[in-house]
Amino acid sequence: MHKARTGVVRRVVLIHGAATTSRIWDRVVPLLGGFDVHCPDRRCSGNLDVEVADLMPLCKHAIVVGVSGGATLGLELAARDCGAASIIVHEPAVGSLLPGLLNAVATAYASGGVPAFATTLYGPSWQPADGPADDASVARDIAMFRAFEPSAPNPEGCPVTVTVGALSAQIRHAAAAALATRFGLAVRTLPDAGHAIHLDRPAVLGSLIRDTATALGA
Repeated sequence: MHKARTGVVRRVVLIHGAATTSRIWDRVVPLLGGFDVHCPDRRCSGNLDVEVADLMPLCKHAIVVGVSGGATLGLELAARDCGAASIIVHEPAVGSLLPGLLNAVATAYASGGVPAFATTLYGPSWQPADGPADDASVARDIAMFRAFEPSAPNPEGCPVTVTVGALSAQIRHAAAAALATRFGLAVRTLPDAGHAIHLDRPAVLGSLIRDTATALGA
């Protein structure tokens, strides 16, 4: 059983996924007035240990929120007990729990590069300006996230909530269910949202973050 780290929580850390930078959060940050919001630009190194080590110092006592690849890193941060107050992971990779989850986006990258990958993953709301300067970073991220294998969250760590968009493909719902079955994680379906909730329904995500802070005693 995870132990909630309660108290006044004002720090929020937003972790971006593949084919994006911190700019992807531009529609969410204005909805979080009153919070100390951090949107790190990941190195996209392709090395899970490096990525997690970079994020660890920011996450202590924070509400950590990741979408897509950022959610995958959120799962790993939970397994290593990063000291967060709460972790929300929206539609992460789940490794061997559902091996075909990332096949479509990997195929899109192979055939059409970064734009095909990103629009397959995030839909039409993704724009080239949202992407990284280094296209090779996407290949590194794809390899890292396809190799990812989830572990149980540290039992001494914080609450972890898996979210899935009500409008997301059925395979995303199956992935969330697999995490619930394997690790006993709470799953929440977010209304009128898909995979790219931060682009298409930022208010839904902003409300969830505020509700989480309230529940923690903010």
